[in-house]
Formats: sequence, structure tokens, C-alpha cells
Amino acid sequence: MTGVMIIRAFLDARDGVEDNDTPARNVMLIPDSAHGTNPASAHLSGFTVKTVRSTAQGQTDLDHLRELCATGDVAGLMLTNPNTVGLFEKEIREICRIVHEAGGLVYMDGANMNALVGVARPGDMGVDVIHLNLHKTFSTPHGGGGPGSGPCCCTKELEPYLPVPRVVKEGDQFRLDFNYPQTIGRVKAFHGNFGMFTRALSYILTHGPDGLREATEAAVLNARYIAHALTSDYDKPFDAPPMHEVVFTDKKQTRKGVHTLDIAKRLIDYGFHPMTIYFPLIVQGAMLIEPTESVGRQELQQFIDAMRAIAREAQETPDLVINAPHTTRIGRLDEAAAARKPVLRWQPPAAASAA
Repeated sequence: MTGVMIIRAFLDARDGVEDNDTPARNVMLIPDSAHGTNPASAHLSGFTVKTVRSTAQGQTDLDHLRELCATGDVAGLMLTNPNTVGLFEKEIREICRIVHEAGGLVYMDGANMNALVGVARPGDMGVDVIHLNLHKTFSTPHGGGGPGSGPCCCTKELEPYLPVPRVVKEGDQFRLDFNYPQTIGRVKAFHGNFGMFTRALSYILTHGPDGLREATEAAVLNARYIAHALTSDYDKPFDAPPMHEVVFTDKKQTRKGVHTLDIAKRLIDYGFHPMTIYFPLIVQGAMLIEPTESVGRQELQQFIDAMRAIAREAQETPDLVINAPHTTRIGRLDEAAAARKPVLRWQPPAAASAA
């Protein structure tokens, strides 16, 4: 949300506001494949969200983007690259050009930087502001026991609007500087999740440019290895080679009554944590597999063998998959009821049964 707030502050300073204090540009464009946190951040920052369609090939629809940008009220575009179906937006420079010519800015969700570090720079693509998911790309724990950490990077033009305080070095000492008149101000009461910054910096310095590039190449290679190995067993909705993650669907298995959730539950019996399922939303029955750079060839093959075995079971003994898992202490949970009526604290047995 910090990046979107920076865009808001920059546009208000550049374009001003209407007589009723309404921003001149109040529309944020977001692809239909985006993670739900993107529209949530835009709404919280006061923007109206409009959706950009994806093509049948999983890319941003440029014609639809041009149509939406022609209205004159577009503040920017929130884009993930590679996108959430695991494909690199091959027209990224044209996408940025269209938005910039319409007077908007481009925010890039850095969730998938695992496929780009050491290989490509978002600034060269035309991106104005980006956040980095340290837990996904730079090996920090997911929040380190506290809030997550997503450092915000931007162009020189947007620098005055970055949050405060900022660390300034004077001689051999450091101090916190609040004196930035155009800043969006504080975004946290404390100084961010500092422990994550130091861990990520240690990771970067330890690996260096060559090591970071090697990690990126390994992440992409691992995903493409899985994509190639499972193509005959599961439906792969997009022909383009994936980047660091690959999406399959349950299209071949639904003929036997087996669905994505069943496949994920059956994976537990084979000793694997299930992949992300039913996301991205534009893919029916999606199974999003992201092996990362840290998984070796042997582990990849074990996962592939398990997925192939489940594909065979779905055809030959579908009930085995539909009723999975079989080896866990607790069987299939009613996840819909858990989502609709969550029990978030312990209750005495009598009170729990009455509820």
C-alpha cells in the first residue's frame, strides 16, 4: 500500500485536485489475474479499481488497457511481473508506455521477483515503484514472527514522497531524518520490521550478483522441469514457457469426478505440502506450483512421481483421491464451514458443544 500512497501523493502534487477535493485521477487499473491484496490496497488508498482483462495466452490485453486509459482519470496500473499465472509479461515496456502516455504511473507487485533478480531490472521496463517480498525473494522468514516486510523502491522522481523517517549517514554516524516536506509520512508506528532488512541484506551480500542470478535461474529451471514432466498428466492452460512457477488445472481429472482440492489433499498422503490451489482466479481449477531455487533434482523428481501417481489414481481409483487424505490423524475438514464460522479461540467443552 505504501507504493500506491506514493503514487497518490505524486499525482496530487502534479495534477492538483478538483474543487470538491476529489483527486483529478482516481482510477487504479489492476489485471484480472492479480492477487486480491492489490485491489484492497488501492481501495484503502482511495482509488476506484477497474479490471484489465487477460488474453487467452495469459498476458495483459493491450487493447483493453488502451481503452481503459483513454478516459483521462487513470492514476496508474498495479501489475505483477511475471504475472500470477507464472508468465513474463512480454509486452511490459509497451504496457508501461501506454500508462505513462495516459498520465499514470506503473506500480509493480514484487511478489514474483524470484524470476528476475540478477537478470532484469523493473526500472528498465518502465516501472515507477515496486515493493519487494523479502520472504519470497531474499530468504527471510515470513515476517520473522511479526509483520511482513516489503521494502519499497521507486524512481528518483518519486523519492521525495517516500515514508519517513529515513536513515542518513553523516561522517561515521547514522541518524533518522524526518525533514522531507513531500513525504507521505509514517506508515508504521515503529521503524519497520528491521530484523528482516538485515537478514535480506546478509543474503544479498553473501550471494553477490552471480549467486543471486544463479538462484533466479535455478528457480526458473525447476519450474520448467516440472512443467515439462507433468504436461501429459495434467492440463497446462498456457503454451508459453513458465518462469518460476507453473499453473496446471484439473481438467483431465474432473472427467472422473476428481477435483483440484482432492489432488491437493492426496498429496499430503505422499508427504508433500499441497501447492497453492484455486489461484489465480482466472484459471478454472488452478494448481499453482512454485518449487523455488532451493529444491534439488531428487526432491523435484519425488514430487513429480507423486503427482503422476495421483493422476493415475484419479483415472483408475478416483474414490481413493476424492476421500484423501488417508494417513493423517484428522481427515478431510469442512473448510467452507471453517471459513464461514471460524472458531478462533479455545472454549470449554460445554460452551463449545452449545455453540
